[in-house]
Amino acid sequence: MLNLIRAVMFRMFYWVTSVFYVLGAIPLLILPGRGPIMTWIQTYTRTMWFLMHRVGGVEVTVKGKEKLPNGPAIIAAKHQSWGDGFIMFSAVDDLAFVTGDHLEKFPFLGGLLRKMGAIVVDNCGGAYARARLVDDELKKAQSENRRILIYPEGHLAPIGQQYRYKRGVFHMYSAYGCPVVPVATNLGLRWPQQHWRLRPGKAVVEFLDPIEPGLDKESFMSRLEKTIEARSIALLGDERPEGVEIGTTLSDPRN
Repeated sequence: MLNLIRAVMFRMFYWVTSVFYVLGAIPLLILPGRGPIMTWIQTYTRTMWFLMHRVGGVEVTVKGKEKLPNGPAIIAAKHQSWGDGFIMFSAVDDLAFVTGDHLEKFPFLGGLLRKMGAIVVDNCGGAYARARLVDDELKKAQSENRRILIYPEGHLAPIGQQYRYKRGVFHMYSAYGCPVVPVATNLGLRWPQQHWRLRPGKAVVEFLDPIEPGLDKESFMSRLEKTIEARSIALLGDERPEGVEIGTTLSDPRN
């Protein structure tokens, strides 16, 4: 019963906090530069991290952050939970991120993404969209010395399972010419995918050894996937879900 009460309270705080920060972001869209809006977004995500811990009972530890290069880098992370983004934006300053263009259907959200300097990929654009991404968005992020966050599976994965890693992360790796830092997590144990109910306990988000530039596509994709998945499974420890075949690759839900 206590855990249910905590979950309900967290959900209430989640929506109240989100609405407050969304409304507060509106006037920042007209200010010059990206700095004010990024500071506001990071304040929001750190507030959510605080609420996850103090209200929801989820204590998240970030490990290995010292492995992040000082300059530009691509952060390729496991995606198990809505909480992933809150932790990543809290832990890494001035973070750019990759998202699909479906979010631009919402007028305010589209403006917010552009102001934040997000890398918005045309989901239907094929090779042309990828070329534009390389020529424009990546070069701009690199000139600003930013780190880029991408979830290479493209979906929230169930605990202990995965989706096929999309090769777009390799095209970014090749074009950006900088290290890719894999990130493993077990946060799905505490906040599974899009579920509204948190499960109190400890969770880990762990930055792993960087993959340096220069690998071919097959070598890079294999190393990235094996590194992230093996460590994410190891982080489950004794809490591996029953009735789940660990390491299963799932079909793309959009197919």
